[in-house]
Amino acid sequence: MTATKRPAPAVPGGRPSDEDPIRVSFRRYAGVRTRVLEVGETVAEPEVSRRSLRRRSATPHVRPTAPRLVLLHGYCDSADTWRPALEQLAAAGIPAVAVDLPGFGDAQPLRPGPMLPQLDAFTTAVVREQAVLGSVVLAGNSLGGTMSLRAAQNSRVPISGVVSIAAPGFVDSWLIRAVARYPLPLRLYSSLPLPVPGFLVRKVAEQLVPRLLYADSGAADATQVQRFTALFPDYRATKSRLEEARQLVAELADAYRLDSVEVPLLVVACGKDKLVTAASGRQLHTLVPHSRLLVREDWGHCPQLDDPVEVAELLTYFAASAVRTTQAKRAAATAPKAVSEDTAAG
Repeated sequence: MTATKRPAPAVPGGRPSDEDPIRVSFRRYAGVRTRVLEVGETVAEPEVSRRSLRRRSATPHVRPTAPRLVLLHGYCDSADTWRPALEQLAAAGIPAVAVDLPGFGDAQPLRPGPMLPQLDAFTTAVVREQAVLGSVVLAGNSLGGTMSLRAAQNSRVPISGVVSIAAPGFVDSWLIRAVARYPLPLRLYSSLPLPVPGFLVRKVAEQLVPRLLYADSGAADATQVQRFTALFPDYRATKSRLEEARQLVAELADAYRLDSVEVPLLVVACGKDKLVTAASGRQLHTLVPHSRLLVREDWGHCPQLDDPVEVAELLTYFAASAVRTTQAKRAAATAPKAVSEDTAAG
């Protein structure tokens, strides 16, 4: 992994400006160059060798007390979806990073072939980088929720807990099922001899995006909506995203091995979610008996946009609890076994 950081705006005295608590950098994970939004303690500078990082991670006194949050976004989204929550976390002194997943935002595109294994490798690399500085809790929305669950299935990924928000692949909405079945209207759209004009594509996207992502479309942030609509500038881009979505939905059919999830898990289900129903979250909670379930009837598919203040608080409290639970389990597993008096007497 290498990191190329953009210099922060300077103020008198040579200190970075504190107007924006979110630092932006570009790094490489699993061979993919991507954009990183970060608050709190930073990772080591690029010139520090990996051997030095390993030595640092083995030194207890350099670890911060607060757990570190790694935030993953959903399909056709970017790290910017977490900006409002990152501002709240920065104010609370909680270290966190949000990254553009491969194929989205400013990240390099996915390679041909299965998507989920590529995203797995990328997620693992991000977590391992952050684990150098302390315990990591992974949180993801939609596709990011899927990647968080898949990371939790792998005992070699150093995470202390997972928050899965509206992860697809359990009890999905009619829209996701429609993409999977590839009905006649979608086939006709993809095979049109003449492309739909770009302005019409963007107009439709501007109307659909707020309704799909927010609990209340009237409260949608114009800047956030523009981010999504920019992904569909014309017919060709829309057709490409549709084909990619079909592949992803097909891969979700075999995405989970939930009996392997041992770390603390918080499942967040959203009552006004039009893409992944709240029933999906309830089903996930049933499949992972030790998980905790939060159902919010007033949240939509992207609660980090609906209610960033409460989402940040939720992540903060769960992360602290998850780390304590995980550390207690590890301590119990490594503690010397007590010898009973009867055994000792024998």
